[in-house]
Amino acid sequence: MGLRIVKRDDCPLWKKCCFYLAAVVIALGLGAALLASLGVDPAAYYSRMFTMGTIGNKIAYKVYINYLKEWVPLALTSVALSLAFKMRFWNIGGEGQFIMGAIAAAWVAFQAGPVLPVAVSLILMCLAAMVVAGLYGLIAGVLKVKFGTNETLMTLMLNYAALYVLTFLGETKADWNFFLDEKSVRPVFASFSKIVSFPSIPMGEKFTLNICVILTLVIGAAVYVYLKYTKQGYEIAVVGDSAGTARYAGMKVPKIVLRTVFLSASLVGLAAAFKVGTAGILSTSITDDVGWTGIIVAWLSQLNTAAIFLVSALICVLQYGSTVAAATFSQVDSSFANMLQGAILFLVLAADFYTRFRVVLVKKGGKDNGNG
Repeated sequence: MGLRIVKRDDCPLWKKCCFYLAAVVIALGLGAALLASLGVDPAAYYSRMFTMGTIGNKIAYKVYINYLKEWVPLALTSVALSLAFKMRFWNIGGEGQFIMGAIAAAWVAFQAGPVLPVAVSLILMCLAAMVVAGLYGLIAGVLKVKFGTNETLMTLMLNYAALYVLTFLGETKADWNFFLDEKSVRPVFASFSKIVSFPSIPMGEKFTLNICVILTLVIGAAVYVYLKYTKQGYEIAVVGDSAGTARYAGMKVPKIVLRTVFLSASLVGLAAAFKVGTAGILSTSITDDVGWTGIIVAWLSQLNTAAIFLVSALICVLQYGSTVAAATFSQVDSSFANMLQGAILFLVLAADFYTRFRVVLVKKGGKDNGNG
């Protein structure tokens, strides 16, 4: 007797949804057990977390405004990473590409903001961030195409190179370093929010909707159309299924890889421009780990562009809500959300595996008994 993993012929959509829902419920159950062990009422904590403290809050509109500021870069970064993942190019460099895009956008803000109209400065910030981040991501793409290097390792190392550049800018007090506040004795990043920032649209008496939210939704829809209805999107799918088949069909695989990697990284850079242009300042924690979290979101969404927006919204509720809940329940650290994300990811991937494959017992004669 032995075990063998066999691919399932088909799994109904309703059954998949049930498995995924069960995985999330189990993860929440594990979180509830941990909360109970700390002496915290799980129901009270989850209520505070999932509502983000808006119930009975007179300034709840500010919570939603701040929540959307967190959602925009995560959603757009996740969409960007999914482009490369669909081609089986494992772009783990979202953090580094985000940092380089943020630096480029801030550079334009400081240089062009005081002399150009705000609209022009914002456009130049976005373009600069996209080009710089795209070229930075293209380093790993070129090495992959030319020398067959491991893109996972290369993009991972480039993350730290970018982080060191940002740290250098944030700690080096010099005449040339206009990123720092000249009035501060110690090295502190200067703010450019009064010079240039993305505008918000009034929605009611108090709530305002940042234009980056609308732009993110539009870009997400454009990426969906690009992947589903264009020749380039079809090429990405073919290369992702089999690079050999793509070559046999006459496709220029290196060109497709480089084009897609640049597009993926440039959209990460655009997310950085949105974040910096809204915050109005650089910081060593400007990414808020969206490069890492975006990988989780992309995989939980199974690289589905529409699902990415929903999953990123839920992940942001976990992150932002946990921070709010941590202020009420001192026994629980705000990093509880990271643990919960990890549990959800692990169990959802396990459920996904079960919907795709089944484990069967194989007799010595080679026939399985149909179990699993």
